[in-house]
Amino acid sequence: MFIRKKGTGQYQYLQLVENHREGARVVQRVLYTLGRVDQLIASGTTDALLRSLSRFSQHVRLVDDFQQGRLEAGTIRQIGPDLIFGRLWQETGIQDVVQEHLHHRQFEFEVEQAVYLTVLHRLFESGSDRAAEQWKRDVCMPGGESLHLHHLYRAMRWLGENKDSIEEALFHRRQDLFTELSLAFFDTTSLYFEGAGGESLGQYGNSKDHRPDLKQMVMGAVLTGEGQPICCEMWPGNHADGTALLPVVDRLRRRFGLTRVCWVADRGMISQQVIEGLEKRHLEYILGARMRRQREVRDDVLERGGRYHEVADNLRVKEVWVNDRRYIICHNPQEAVKDAADREAIVQSLQDQLQNGSSRLVGNAGYRKFLRLEKAAISINMEKVADEARYDGKFVLRTNTKLPAAEVALQYKRLLLVEQFFRATKTMLQSRPIFHQGDATIRGHVFCSFLALLLHQELQTRLKAHGNTCEWGAIRRDLETLAEVQVREGEQWYTLRTALQGVTGKVLQAVGVAVPPPVKPINL
Repeated sequence: MFIRKKGTGQYQYLQLVENHREGARVVQRVLYTLGRVDQLIASGTTDALLRSLSRFSQHVRLVDDFQQGRLEAGTIRQIGPDLIFGRLWQETGIQDVVQEHLHHRQFEFEVEQAVYLTVLHRLFESGSDRAAEQWKRDVCMPGGESLHLHHLYRAMRWLGENKDSIEEALFHRRQDLFTELSLAFFDTTSLYFEGAGGESLGQYGNSKDHRPDLKQMVMGAVLTGEGQPICCEMWPGNHADGTALLPVVDRLRRRFGLTRVCWVADRGMISQQVIEGLEKRHLEYILGARMRRQREVRDDVLERGGRYHEVADNLRVKEVWVNDRRYIICHNPQEAVKDAADREAIVQSLQDQLQNGSSRLVGNAGYRKFLRLEKAAISINMEKVADEARYDGKFVLRTNTKLPAAEVALQYKRLLLVEQFFRATKTMLQSRPIFHQGDATIRGHVFCSFLALLLHQELQTRLKAHGNTCEWGAIRRDLETLAEVQVREGEQWYTLRTALQGVTGKVLQAVGVAVPPPVKPINL
């Protein structure tokens, strides 16, 4: 039995209808016509009818009484975060791996739950362990009530001490995802500290966060061509990018058995020693080249003639061989126009300021490369300005693969996957600044972000499999609105669930989680 809206002429009517069987068919029968929709709404008849019917529905009555403030309310807790990521925590194997590593240890608290709480907090609020301990009071998470701040500190230390073996176990559990692994993307970033910066990790170095005043650590990440994180590496803050790649290659070969992988890295990772090391290991590579600093690239590769071939919008490529070394010149016409306009603006600014007798320009690295200093006189080096035009919109790759030039360029551009990983680590998960003091605890803190991103990647994969693409901000906001509130009617307590908002239904469906009932009694 249900209410149906039926159109007749220019008016809409509400009808009470039931389904009944006539032989092999199910047909609808109108029991009663309630009246015109517009008149029923205007007169308040529909509201009165619903209120009258609600007296015979305990669920509807409880919800209405709560909204009207006629019931005593207890705690309100978010259930959305744990509903989704609690299931993913289990199905990705992270829960089992962590518990297996704890099998021989005797802690007086649930370490696995403490790690999960920190990862869940990193996804939705982020911040320090102290903030996580406060956040759990508003979130429904089984086992979270017994966790305290010192438990989270100890869990982070344990996680940092066991990071590598957990990472390897997770890889082997998900190895079917990587059986056809042909590309590995690698890049590094820096994370700064508030405080001492650990026992040895915190060092002053080249800060990519533009905070040279603070100690930092260097983090590297390896991702598959599909954006699946494989592992993260951590070094002291003064570690040079140019020395990072080969040790990571060797560690992955030893830890994961990845011996036939094409490595993709940007020009900050590259030196002749790195290239020779990769070739000695019989590995393929696609590497960014330093156009201005490498003489061969500057004088031979970029000066070579030949036609560009269109690859995609704003991407053309040209292949150049220097002896047995293969280079791919990539050109973005739109970026070339921007580079030329930026340089013209710099030159114009230089001319204006030099006419005013300003000498402060020498201290600006962006301006200084276009200046000529002669006997304390400053002038614009027009030869340098003209030479700089050779690089407009271009980047050069060196590779030993047999991939077509267009494919080499497109794969290199996918290094953006790693940049997005770091951006998520720093912004979405706010891994910086770091407040911990011990190296092991710091490693655990950063590794929590890695685990959080594994869960985030898994959720996005499942959403795409169901034909949905949802922004993380919308997912987080809508899941946070899914909550349960405890109310009391007489001596009986009940749990009321809030309505699903936005993309929550799509997310629940993608993960395979049933929608909790709107009302359920609490058995005390």
